[in-house]
Amino acid sequence: MVPPGGGPTVRRILLGSQLRRLREARGIARDAAGYTIRASESKISRMELGRVSFKVRDVEDLLTLYQVKDEAERATLLALANAANLPGWWHRYGDVLADWFQPYLGLEEAASVVRTYEVQFVPGLLQTADYARAVVARGHVGAPAAEIDRRVSLRMARQQLLTRPDPPQLWAVLDEAALRRPIGGAEVMRAQLQALIDISKLDNVTVQVMPFRSGGHAAEGGAFTILRFPEPDLPDIVYLEHVTSAIYLDRRSDADAYLETMDRLCIESESPADTAYILAGIQQEL
Repeated sequence: MVPPGGGPTVRRILLGSQLRRLREARGIARDAAGYTIRASESKISRMELGRVSFKVRDVEDLLTLYQVKDEAERATLLALANAANLPGWWHRYGDVLADWFQPYLGLEEAASVVRTYEVQFVPGLLQTADYARAVVARGHVGAPAAEIDRRVSLRMARQQLLTRPDPPQLWAVLDEAALRRPIGGAEVMRAQLQALIDISKLDNVTVQVMPFRSGGHAAEGGAFTILRFPEPDLPDIVYLEHVTSAIYLDRRSDADAYLETMDRLCIESESPADTAYILAGIQQEL
């Protein structure tokens, strides 16, 4: 059996969840499992959450402890362990990629649905190269041109998932402020607005605008992204990015609160059809 796709991040989470289910089915405590592989209880917890890499020998020992004797099942899980340790496509951008952002790229690649709200910028998945360059340059003042090029290249590489054979559904709600801030100048912004109009015609992309005239709204706390996966073992994950770090929320109660907020945003925002007219109108004003 071929291990599931989605990159190393989601494979680690998948393997961890399956190991947790096997352990709980046998009534084995985490500390006992840790003792078996010469590790701590916290190491088992991190493994089951998919937050560390896996040694194949450790997985073999745990499967034996959990009395997994079926050779086909063992082979599948061991193959998943091997695949979970392979570097993702973004590994080649390690020189410009923050450690805290790498997990997001794996999750984004594996997601079946990406829902995002932005108040400051056009979301990275929808940025043109020129707009992205302006954003990156502002965020990395004084960085060499070669570094800026690498960061823009990484952002453009991310966007390939929107047009791959089995793309995720992307639903983006943009605050009007993000559209009226002329990042990169009028010409760059006009091209960015046109790109939003064009890409929103894809079946898997929906764009809505939260207009100024709506006043207050459900997401005044700031930008966020919700990732949903096709695998039933994987919970929804909420991603919150800061200047030098990020938070990943996977508790059901947290995810539900953000899902409710996103649902309200979609209801309160302009419809996708009206959004196209708003984008064109702002474009003409520049």
